[in-house]
Amino acid sequence: MIAPGLGVEPNKLRLVQNPAGGTFGYKFCPTMEALLGVACIATKRPVYLEYDYEQYMTYTGKRSPFFVDLKMAADKNSKIIAMESDWTVDHGPYSEFGDLLTLRGAQYIGAGYNIPNIRGVGRTVCTNHAWGAPFRAYGSPQAFLASKSLVDELAEKMSIDPLEFRYNNVYRPGDTTPTGQAPEVYSLPEMLDALRPLYKQAKEKAARESTPENRKGVGIAIGIYGSGLDGVDGAEAKIVLGKDGVTVYATWQDHGQGADAGVLGTAHESLRPLGLRPDQIFLALNDTGTAPNGGPSGGSRSQVVIGNAIKNGCDQLITAMRKPNGSFRTYDEMIAEKLPLEYVGKWVASENSNCDANGQGNPFAVYMYGAFMAEVTVNTKTGKTTVDGMTIMADAGVINNKLVVDGQIYGGIAQGIGLALPEDFEDIEKHNNMRGAGIPYARDIPDKMDIYYFETPRPSGPFGAAGVGELPLTSPHVAVINAIYHATGVRIRHLPARPEKVLDGLKEVEAMPV
Repeated sequence: MIAPGLGVEPNKLRLVQNPAGGTFGYKFCPTMEALLGVACIATKRPVYLEYDYEQYMTYTGKRSPFFVDLKMAADKNSKIIAMESDWTVDHGPYSEFGDLLTLRGAQYIGAGYNIPNIRGVGRTVCTNHAWGAPFRAYGSPQAFLASKSLVDELAEKMSIDPLEFRYNNVYRPGDTTPTGQAPEVYSLPEMLDALRPLYKQAKEKAARESTPENRKGVGIAIGIYGSGLDGVDGAEAKIVLGKDGVTVYATWQDHGQGADAGVLGTAHESLRPLGLRPDQIFLALNDTGTAPNGGPSGGSRSQVVIGNAIKNGCDQLITAMRKPNGSFRTYDEMIAEKLPLEYVGKWVASENSNCDANGQGNPFAVYMYGAFMAEVTVNTKTGKTTVDGMTIMADAGVINNKLVVDGQIYGGIAQGIGLALPEDFEDIEKHNNMRGAGIPYARDIPDKMDIYYFETPRPSGPFGAAGVGELPLTSPHVAVINAIYHATGVRIRHLPARPEKVLDGLKEVEAMPV
């Protein structure tokens, strides 16, 4: 994307990434890079550009809002049988990724449930609002706010508990996604079975501890996201044997997620037959002058797509080093026999397909699945909602490094609470700083954040792994919104659920005839 803006060929542009901290998707889009490239060309010197915070807020993309109209129907057996949707994406003044974001509505509105009859239309609209850019869980938080809230409403109309209604409808063998794809694993029923006793305890506690001024509630939601770019996604990685160990060249860019741990863990697992220690595996990451193209670190694709490429390269090296008797050649023996020391691993999700104009296809080889439970207290005098605890049942496949995955889950849930309650970006004059935009404080995030893992091996993931980054921000905010309703009877349909909105809702509830 930068190269044509500079008027240079891509092979004349070299990018070396320093660890960027948490970018959470927006670095899918160039922001200042092309400006820096122009300055380098003009001055023939290294250049540096630093934004102040208002400039940073102005010149980086924000999550695009969806406006969704949605209907669902269920039969007497509490099975969802039909869904009709209409969604509009306010993508701001620029079109990049707008079509893909709108497609996410088709892929995720109603996802998690086998719905045999679906009719819907989505559209991208250019406006003079903030620039819309990819952000963690890209499109699913908007899709799930509508559909996972509506599932609660439908369950209530049918006098069925929200968890039991979901349990009756989540994917099982023979079901398909909204795109017509068969899920690769079916762990949602198991996760809801595990959540059920915790959910019952939480509801009993909420009923016991609620007061007229501080009402407590419990809400749940399920979350799903694909690991990869849509369709035939692929990557390459280079594996080189040296005298002291093995070097991995890859462009698994670090955006705060622990890319180095992902590369090292995957390579170490791949190279186990050689008996290498982790300190004998060297990382040469994110220099396009030395590493082959692994594609972007986004869409939770890296562990699956780049990880498979690393595994393929390591497998090639192991095959070359293996002797007829099953032992392995040393570095010196490889040199003596004039065997290659360098292998380029490749992997392509070749059985995937892009979705068509009707949103039908097999866009991802691997998905992530989860179930969220939020426990909240709503102060009826102020309208302020406090999240007392969050629970997540998470299936990100077989876990390589638990601390890294824990970090992803904790961070994503914290962002989900921010999305649900304080965060907004509507007025550049008001929301151009961290406090104005409603970034949550540490005290807004509960100490009680419980994670339960379900390591269902993925057939297409390296050593059974899926991605993880998107999962924890798919729908924790919907669990919070559903918990507010359980506590107060107030249904929030426009985020964030700021105190004034909750107070207005309480007034409406109190004015309703009994």
